[in-house]
Amino acid sequence: MNRESQSVALSTLVWIQARLSPNRLSLGEEVKRMKQDAVRSASYTVECEDYVHVVEFSPFESGAAGALLAYGGNQYVVVGSCRFQEEDTEVDGIEYTTLRVFHHGVRVDAIAWSPESRLDALPKQIRFCTASADRKLRILTSDLQDRHEVKVMDGHSDYINDLVFDPKEGQQIASVSDDHTCRIWDLDGSQKISFLLRSPGMSVCWHPEDAFKLMVAEKNGMVRFYDLITQQAILSLDCGLTPLMSADWCFANTIKVGAVAGNDWVIWDISRSSYPQEKRPAHVDRTRLFKWSKANENIFATTGCPGKINSQLLVHHLGHPQPIMIGSASVGAGLSWHRTLPLCVIGGDRKLSFWMTEM
Repeated sequence: MNRESQSVALSTLVWIQARLSPNRLSLGEEVKRMKQDAVRSASYTVECEDYVHVVEFSPFESGAAGALLAYGGNQYVVVGSCRFQEEDTEVDGIEYTTLRVFHHGVRVDAIAWSPESRLDALPKQIRFCTASADRKLRILTSDLQDRHEVKVMDGHSDYINDLVFDPKEGQQIASVSDDHTCRIWDLDGSQKISFLLRSPGMSVCWHPEDAFKLMVAEKNGMVRFYDLITQQAILSLDCGLTPLMSADWCFANTIKVGAVAGNDWVIWDISRSSYPQEKRPAHVDRTRLFKWSKANENIFATTGCPGKINSQLLVHHLGHPQPIMIGSASVGAGLSWHRTLPLCVIGGDRKLSFWMTEM
């Protein structure tokens, strides 16, 4: 057993011993109870035509009754609308509607929604951007009827790991790549800014409450904030672990930043220190994704590398020493939280899996 596995086993054992009741349940009985309490299958599932590589809820108000959702496979991007019984008592479980299927022609690796996507306007408008296996970005704009436009942006020389729209106006897109750059693009495809990174860029975040700053996370364990006016780095965070695979800037509280690196999750309070406030083992196999809940600043989810272990989705609460939920998914890709509900989704082999989390 390696050091990371020993740490996970030890922390789990300490937590179990702390929970032993006065009735003195055996360790085996407590482990069984823990698994029964925490491990859950998906609350809802939606069947898909293709393997789902990435899935994203829109983080913006769209004027529609349901939440906008996009998922990407090997050849297609599907845009749909989801509504859940937790927000509408007339819905039985989940109500999912496909709005449009976009032929993409190449594997979709990342999706970002534009704040200009509105379903309550005339005409309706859907806009999102994809990163693809061919190292190109594509902006797709549609009125969900006759008008459909695709703008291809070429410039990265290696795999694109993440991208995000400017959250205020939706007129620019930031992307990060294995080519050691973060690039900012206009909607016409022209490149406006390029930041040279010291290692592959893994995540990029643009916060609606701090639109003149950009957060970029690098594989070498560094997270940097850039001032978009001066085009200079103004804050650096070091997680002390490699490889950093994913990071997120808390939607509900701008001073919180989280990441996964190696086998651990890492949390910063950037108002206090550039060093992690908290760090704990998460997955026995390497971690893959980190995403904050948009409904609760203390809840976040992590995933392990696809296909390695059965319990691939973990939901954590900063006030609890162990995951508050373990999602039993044998394989998965992508991770996204609903805009207002404590609900997250991951993709997989021809399906979407949704987990509702207790607040």
